[in-house]
Amino acid sequence: QVQLVESGGGLVQAGGSLRLSCAASGSIFTIPVMGWYRQAPGKLRELVTTFTRGGTTTYADSVKGRFTISRDNAKNTVYLQMNSLKPEDTAVYYCKATIYRTITSNDYWGQGTQVTVSS
Repeated sequence: QVQLVESGGGLVQAGGSLRLSCAASGSIFTIPVMGWYRQAPGKLRELVTTFTRGGTTTYADSVKGRFTISRDNAKNTVYLQMNSLKPEDTAVYYCKATIYRTITSNDYWGQGTQVTVSS
């Protein structure tokens, strides 16, 4: 079985910073893509950022220049450094990973971590 465990959410004032972590564990062959999504109350889940094993990153326009994704392939862990946080960043943040356990892949999600930014 595979698990994604997130940590690092919390309450912060606008302009502050938080760092999220997501570690994948279990029977894993390789993880081509890891990333973060978020879902605010009453809204659809949206992509925040992704990081491929080869080092390619993508960011939503709303977080470019403020958020930075990084990855430790040896630890199967992805991080999200969030700076200059705004109230509109308030959401539950979910880690997602595309994982090969054998020759086929599946998408796995973390349990979510709450990020609340006060004005």
